This record gives sequence, C-alpha cells and structure tokens, in this order.
Amino acid sequence: MTIPNIKVRNPRDGSYDSEIRETSAEELHVLASGLRAQQKPWSRQALKLRAETLQAWADAIEADSNALLQALTLDTGRRLISLMEVNGAVRTIRRWCADVQTLPSQADGYARANPQVRYQIDCVPYALVGCISPWNFPLTLALIDAIPALLAGAAVIIKPSEVAPRFAAPLRALIDKVPALARVLSVVDGAGATGAALLDEVDAVCFTGSVTTGRRVGLRCAARMIPAFLELGGKDPAIVLKSADIERAASAILRASVSATGQACQSLERIYVERSVEPEFRARLIELATACELNFPDIGKGQIGPLIFATQAGVINAQIDDAKAQGATVHCGGSIENLGGGLWLRPTVVTGVSHAMRLMTEETFGPVMPIMAFDSAEEAIELANAGDFGLSAAVFAGSNDEALLVARELEVGAVSINDGALTSLIYDAEKNSFKQSGIGGSRMGAAGFTRFFRKRALLIQEGTPASMAMFEEGQVRP
Repeated sequence: MTIPNIKVRNPRDGSYDSEIRETSAEELHVLASGLRAQQKPWSRQALKLRAETLQAWADAIEADSNALLQALTLDTGRRLISLMEVNGAVRTIRRWCADVQTLPSQADGYARANPQVRYQIDCVPYALVGCISPWNFPLTLALIDAIPALLAGAAVIIKPSEVAPRFAAPLRALIDKVPALARVLSVVDGAGATGAALLDEVDAVCFTGSVTTGRRVGLRCAARMIPAFLELGGKDPAIVLKSADIERAASAILRASVSATGQACQSLERIYVERSVEPEFRARLIELATACELNFPDIGKGQIGPLIFATQAGVINAQIDDAKAQGATVHCGGSIENLGGGLWLRPTVVTGVSHAMRLMTEETFGPVMPIMAFDSAEEAIELANAGDFGLSAAVFAGSNDEALLVARELEVGAVSINDGALTSLIYDAEKNSFKQSGIGGSRMGAAGFTRFFRKRALLIQEGTPASMAMFEEGQVRP
C-alpha cells in the first residue's frame, strides 16, 4: 500500500506549499538496526573523540546554515527566532562539549558489608535513543536531547513534528557533512504513525509535546519497559505581590507571555496580582501589550509572528469565547485575524476571569494574558497550585527573599524570581516537571547528560567466597 505524502502548511500565508513522505515502520526498523550496529564503536570511543565529532558538526552548521535558516523561517513564519534557533544550536553543541569532559563518575570502593568485596560501577549508554520533537521550536527541541545523548555514546533518531518539518532536509545535509556523526544520527519524516513505530525500535524516548500524546508515549514505553523522558504542557502562573516593581513585572510578564506568540510551554498563561496593585499593573500591561506590533506584512518588522498550527488557533479562540460567555472582559487583542492567509493574534489581556473558565485551566499556547486579583500570599499560592500542570512559574516581589518564600510553596519544577520564563534561557539548573507536565530525569544541568546512562555494578570477590556451610542450622544456639 502506498502511503500518501503529508502536506505542510505555510503559517504566514496559509498555503500548503510543501510535503513530506511518511517514514514507514519497515524503513524505521532497517534504519534502527543500522544505527545499533554503528553505536557500539561510537560508544567505545573516548568521550573526547565524540566531542570532537560534535564540534566538527557545530563548525559545519556555522559555516553553511543558510538553507537551514530559510527552512526554519518557512516552518514557523518568523525570521529572528529562527536565526536564534540556528545560532543556539551551535552554542548548545559547544556548551555540552565543554561541560562534559569525562564520563559520569565511575565509582569504585569496598563494600561495607564485606570489605573483601571490591566494586566498580560502569556507566552504560542506552544504545538507541528516540527524540520526538514539537513544532513550536523545531530545531531547538529536536536537538536539546539528541546532543547530550550522542555525547553519552548513544545513537539517535529524531522525528520532528509534521507541522514544521521543512528544516529536517537541510539538517540531514549538515549531518552528512560529518560522516562519523551521520553513522549514529538520523532525522526521519513522518506524523503520528512514524512516531508510534519509533517507540518500538528504541531503548529510551525523549518526547516534547502535549499531555494527551505524552501519556500515550509513556504507556507504550512502560509496556516495553524502557524509560520515557516526557516534557509536556504547562499553564504557568505568575504571582505579583504588592511590593513588586510594577513596571518591571508588567514588562517581564509581557515578554514571558507573548514572545514567540506565546507558543512555548513555559509561557506565562495565568497572572495573579495582589488586589491593591492590580489596577496599576493591569493598566500598564494593557499599554505595553497594545504597543506590540504584528510581524506582518513585512517579516523584517514587528514582534508578534503568526500562529504556526492552524488547529491551535481554534483552541485559543474557543477559550477566549468561553471566557467572554462567562463574563470576562477582553481589553486588547482577543480576535484571531486572517492576514494574507496566515492566522494572527495580537497580545490579549483578559480580566474578570475565574478557574471555572477553560482559559485558566487548559493550556492556551498563544499570546493571552488573563489577570486575576488575590488578597493574600496564601490565596495566591493556592490559586497558582490549582490544576493539573506543574511546569514552571514566576514570582515578583520587592525582594528576592520575599519572592522565595512564595516560590518554595509552588508545585512546579522551576520558578523565575522577579523575571519570567527563565528556563528558556538558563540550562545550568536541574529541574523536574511536576504533576502532568512531565516525568523523567531533567534535561537541564548535569542530569541532561547522565540520564542517558544505566549503571552496571562489577562486584569483585578478593577473599574467599562464602560456602553453604554458612546456612548450617546447627550453628544456631538457643
């Protein structure tokens, strides 16, 4: 049976100007088998040599990234962030190569229970890692797990989203420029069927995407008894205490809510403001939001790009309509605009909201900022902790100490203090997702590397092994 090609939509003009061919399960099996064969010599190399291979790839990207940049720009409809993704990929490779100079500590010692037994611990990489990445930051999230996995000694298959897949072809061309890397890293095209087939071929899975799909990925991995590192959705809250610098809070929250058109899991999507300063904060946020310009028709101007995924535009619109039907007030933005065939939404500020509204409980993934007043820090904490998500949060206060008292009560994996969405910029600090926002080892900090290893204990008897005489019942005395 012939598998039909998948048509790809251009987010700026709505046209279906590209298509990709779905990778079949049979093709994936052949590819996976080949990668497994190449992984063994790759993992046996010194880490220094693997790092040199990755550095050569960074050089190749830096020297010839135009095709990759153009494809990313078509995928997402935005130019500056696409350039940031390409440059960020090079920096990420170089950062990991610098940070990971030795394998994880291969501990050795003598057993306390029996000092005649010496032990050594080997770190054994998963042979084949599958990385399934989303459409909002196509290159960044395709490589964020793949790079440390490769350095750990694994082979990797990347399956990008079918919504933004154009970058895969130039990425493959850049991989091919480094033959040693091409033997252990592949990028495949496809949609859900390809992703599902990939789960049956690999030894560990890194998935970034929705809770709904992530749950299916996790269940399949559990059935196969392989680890799943799931980075899922968020509904990140911001808390603004009355002592906060209102100008700073409004400016930072706007950026953290609407940059990349709000199409980021760590976007701030719920804003809780102490009642006495809520009017001042609201007025300033509306002023700043209204001043933002759409990146249309000139891709070289403005800050707000198109909505990449047409289906998501429908989700956002339904949430705003639901809020308005329940009495919420939209102060700016609020309407999906069809401009040149693309779908656009100006930064949207909403008040009169409650947790009965979908806008306050479901992931929005768009530039929408609902504001809700509170009367005490305890109430703010309770509101922020409500719901099924626990990715990250932000707290604004007059001092870091005051903000930290609140931050330590929040059920999330990371909290930005007097700023927002810092997890998109800071990679040093390990964090875990709480609740339904994900599961598995941190992709940040040293754990982003060490999670790709299993530990093997080698137990060396340097004395005389115990015999069955130790189980002689006659040894027992009343």
